[in-house]
Amino acid sequence: MFGEKKEKQPKRFKKIYSDDSGSNEIWIDTETGVNYLWHAGIYSGSITPLLGSDGKVIITPV
Repeated sequence: MFGEKKEKQPKRFKKIYSDDSGSNEIWIDTETGVNYLWHAGIYSGSITPLLGSDGKVIITPV
């Protein structure tokens, strides 16, 4: 239990875009391919799935 080494797990999310201000980023869930927009404010942040013009979630093949 204590002192045991844990196997390193692959990171589930991968950042693929960040704007110049660093307050908007696009992340991909490497298991599902779903794209998310992360917006960081001064005291908070928010995340939402990105939607295409057809209203469906944008999915990148992984």
